[in-house]
Amino acid sequence: MNTNTDPTEPIKKKANSETILYFFMGLAGVVLWWLIYSRLAGLSQWLTYNLLSIQQGSHLGDSIEFFIYDTPKVMMLLFLVVFGVGIIRSFFTPEKTRALLSGKSEFAGNILAAFLGIVTPFCSCSAVPLFIGFVTAGVPLGVTFSFLIAAPMVNEIALGLLYGLLGWKIAAIYLGTGLFIAISAGWIIGRLKLENHIEGWVTQTNIADVEVEEEKLTWKDRFVYGWDAVKEIIGRVWIYVILGIAVGAGIHGFVPEGVMAAIMGKGSWWSVPVSVLIGVPMYSNAAGVIPVVEALLGKGAALGSVLAFMMSVIALSLPEIVILRKVLKPRLIAVFVGVVACGILFVGYLFNMIL
Repeated sequence: MNTNTDPTEPIKKKANSETILYFFMGLAGVVLWWLIYSRLAGLSQWLTYNLLSIQQGSHLGDSIEFFIYDTPKVMMLLFLVVFGVGIIRSFFTPEKTRALLSGKSEFAGNILAAFLGIVTPFCSCSAVPLFIGFVTAGVPLGVTFSFLIAAPMVNEIALGLLYGLLGWKIAAIYLGTGLFIAISAGWIIGRLKLENHIEGWVTQTNIADVEVEEEKLTWKDRFVYGWDAVKEIIGRVWIYVILGIAVGAGIHGFVPEGVMAAIMGKGSWWSVPVSVLIGVPMYSNAAGVIPVVEALLGKGAALGSVLAFMMSVIALSLPEIVILRKVLKPRLIAVFVGVVACGILFVGYLFNMIL
């Protein structure tokens, strides 16, 4: 009689079976997703010109076709990206991120922080506890800012949507320039030695107050984590996505190409700063601003100006600044805004010049 049977063996077999089941369910879901996605263009044309009987080639027809086509397209891309990123994020808890950054040399820490900012769960409401956790763990201020800049600016959802809507080249430009700004801005802020402009209560906070016990997740848990991310993020941003697509549809159908080329084109030195000034007051997320970016590029706006607009909306929005005011004194906020704005302006001018 065998007395060495592992009592956990049935549990392991069940977990493996569930993982295989979820894998094949996911594969079937991807196939179904692609079958629907690949037919959206023809469906949008049929709905606009056959079912609604709108004249083809008219401003209204172009606008409605854009809206009908982009709404399911962006939402389907958003679903796929958020689910995949949700699974990836299950490996990168804030506690793991903090541990990875603690004790790193400053420049190496800036680079690592910027890359971790892309994949670590982050939103406006998490900015304060993450900042407290990093400071109390001894992470240098400049490294902390590289993370806080990269997390919203190099948004993984925006990256996935840009790739799906505009191709890998623009997605790669967005990724590279966003990382450049986050790394260089964090390094500059670190050189300025502004630690005394952090609110006093932050440095007095005990690190134990912000730590959370880490869970051990199975692959089933990670799939559930991805699905929960879909429900939470899409449930929070869908209205902004629809509004962004509506704005993009209006630009696509009714705004002449010459107008956008004049405002956001290469010809005028002020097109980049104007793009930034337009973007800062806007309250939108990455998913909501991408359809506007798509329409602006289609109407002749220069890539550098459009990138500057998009980055200012995502990285320098007023809600982010208001929330960070809880932990930063006004002078440090002004330095943060100034350094990031200069980086965005540099990117805008650079790409308007070379492309």
